[in-house]
Amino acid sequence: MLHIHEQDSWPALYWNYEALAPLLAEIRHQQGHLLGRMSAIGFDLQQEASLETLTLTIVKSHQIEGELLEMTEVRSSIAQHLGIEIGGLATTDRHIDGVVEMMLDATQNHQAPLTQERLCAWHATLFPTLRSGLRRITVGMWRSGESGPMQVVSGPVGKEHVHFEAPDATRIPTEMQAFLTWFNTSDAIDPVLKAGIAHFWFITIHPFEDGNGRIARAIADLCLARSDQISERFYSMSAQIEKSRKAYYACLEASQKGTQDITAWLHWFLTCLGEAIRNADTLLTHVLYKVQVLTKAHQHPLHARQHAILLQLLTDFKGKLTTQKYAKLAKCSPDTALRDIQKLIAYGLLQPDPGSGRSTAYTLKKDPA
Repeated sequence: MLHIHEQDSWPALYWNYEALAPLLAEIRHQQGHLLGRMSAIGFDLQQEASLETLTLTIVKSHQIEGELLEMTEVRSSIAQHLGIEIGGLATTDRHIDGVVEMMLDATQNHQAPLTQERLCAWHATLFPTLRSGLRRITVGMWRSGESGPMQVVSGPVGKEHVHFEAPDATRIPTEMQAFLTWFNTSDAIDPVLKAGIAHFWFITIHPFEDGNGRIARAIADLCLARSDQISERFYSMSAQIEKSRKAYYACLEASQKGTQDITAWLHWFLTCLGEAIRNADTLLTHVLYKVQVLTKAHQHPLHARQHAILLQLLTDFKGKLTTQKYAKLAKCSPDTALRDIQKLIAYGLLQPDPGSGRSTAYTLKKDPA
């Protein structure tokens, strides 16, 4: 069976709007409800919620591709770029700053046209060392034919699954010109629907040697920012895709081997987006709790290392906090760690875990207020 881009009618994509309309209407309703809730909570909480969402989006978009980023570093980089005051800023490298710059350009400048220059700049920020892992790649320009056919794969090294083969490199300038012309002129399409179409179309072309999935998801986020008509992000499509990664690749693969009808893909994309918006309630609950904890913390004379540990517990901490873990993370002695923990308990921020056994473990107090 021919790939979708090998058919004579490519790229004349089409879809059954009537089949998608109820789902699209429900998503629009959910968006309005969420944005209404966020507008009622005040600027500081909105800023914190957007910071958490952008952090999650960047980390999960890279995790889909098997790349693990430190959440605290990503969060610190976003805060620095946006001028948001947060305690315990982590040191970031140029790779982290680069991926943050790409996402912020997509969401903060969502009304700007999408151009070859802009996409190539995004690609350059993703690979500042000109390497993907240990492999040297062509950065900031369309891929050439020197590396051979471009296969879209997922899975760990040695166990990759090939989903489809992208168009030959010689076709990319023409393919991308058609894509960009459509993207910048087809304003009659609902931007939510356009997000799914653009994601699929860009992935199919696969114009870069690496990083295409991350850029495709950034393009989708750009469209979703246009649909919300705000730069702040309160739901994460990439986080939801990461949860359904197998289904994501399976649907992309199936749609690449059929006709130009991408209704099935758009239905999957919209369903995933609906879940992402519904999960924003969980994020908002976490943000409110985080603000409670940090407000309580600011009422006491905390050392910088105590504040840094609290932030880790509120973001991406794995397992239970023990004196030994505290000492390792804070780079202090076990005695100092124990004194710090005892003060945090006295301040009403930590509590001993009653089920921790011989080695006492500690968790954040569930109701710090």
